Amino acid sequence: LSAAVEDQRQRRAEREAMPRERDGGRPDAMMQAPSEPQVMMAPGPVPGRGRGMPRVAGEIRRDEGLARFRHGFRQPVGFVERLVMFWSNHFAVSIQKGASLQATAGAFEREAIRPHVLGRFSDMLLAVERHPAMLIYLDNRGSIGPTSRAGQNRRRGLNENLAREILELHTLGVAGGYSQGDVTAFARVLTGWTVAGPDGRLGEPGSFVFNANAHEPGVQSVLGKAYPDTGAGQGEAVLRDLARHPATARFIAGKLARHFLSDTPPASVAGRLEQTFRETGGDLAALARALVEMDEMWQLPLAKLRTPYEFMLAAGRATGMTPTQGPQLFGPLNAMGQQLWAPPGPNGHSDAVEVQTSPEGLKTRLDTAAVLGRRLGEGTNPPELAEDLFGSMLSGETRDAIRRAESRMQGLALLLMSPEFLRR
Repeated sequence: LSAAVEDQRQRRAEREAMPRERDGGRPDAMMQAPSEPQVMMAPGPVPGRGRGMPRVAGEIRRDEGLARFRHGFRQPVGFVERLVMFWSNHFAVSIQKGASLQATAGAFEREAIRPHVLGRFSDMLLAVERHPAMLIYLDNRGSIGPTSRAGQNRRRGLNENLAREILELHTLGVAGGYSQGDVTAFARVLTGWTVAGPDGRLGEPGSFVFNANAHEPGVQSVLGKAYPDTGAGQGEAVLRDLARHPATARFIAGKLARHFLSDTPPASVAGRLEQTFRETGGDLAALARALVEMDEMWQLPLAKLRTPYEFMLAAGRATGMTPTQGPQLFGPLNAMGQQLWAPPGPNGHSDAVEVQTSPEGLKTRLDTAAVLGRRLGEGTNPPELAEDLFGSMLSGETRDAIRRAESRMQGLALLLMSPEFLRR
């Protein structure tokens, strides 16, 4: 964050020092640059280096994205990486918010998600909601208690975004039984949860800090329970109770079942996952183990389709791809509609089959398979690779189509677009 802020400061100084045009006094080289750059990741030499784009933040995001891909390529078994993808999308943040998110989205996943995917849900929840990326993304760093010292002096008030999304998307779910009053009370609880600025006045720049002057004083009631004013501990207490709430267990279990099995999984699957969540107090390792030990995981037809990121990761693992530049990965990913760490909203990217099988989605995936075939096909033997990957699961139609391909490049593209490769 400090590096991104310093880069923006330097860029402002550069713009102010540039010669002015006679017709209106606008800086001639930066006329088209927006005042708050929108983060874009189109194919190009170095993301973040284009006109109007944050330079340092873009480079940080590029390096984080490449590290994520390379880590996924190297895993002998990809299940834990799939869990990271699931939880990172569940607790979504977006680089489209601006340079601060572009600089911290990768750190958010490394620091708040990865250490806890086989730990406890309550620990992950606390790490996520205290992370600067989430506080910035959902605007809590500027949320001030109306009757706090800062609120009385600045005449600013609550921002309910973080409180609402924690209840609706992170824990209880939209049908979890909370009210607007609970949202407002929880937002009061979370006032003072902020990010230390570059001046370091409240703490180490870019770190989570609790600003007592901005915290709404007094007891707050959330979901019928009164929480005394213990400063930052008040919010932590609410989060721990939300992590143990029955509605949270039900919501998380259903979402896991839909992600790993099908858009309409058997009710028994979600029920067993919910039971495991409640009996273990949100032990995510136990939850993952229960998921893979279910007979349904291995007996039901493959109903889900790989998301664009899963598709690129699987292609890399299958072919031994070792990309050295961001555009080799980010360009195809953007084209398929899943820009890395840039979901359309705080509810993350959809993995529903109807979304993945849209005509435009399948067309761009076919285009991507053709590009990968041209880039990687000469170094593969597609018929042998198909047998190695799928064995007895390989259908006769797919086997014949790959063998009849006019070139290795075409054969690899056909393999990547086969039902066996697309479905999971």
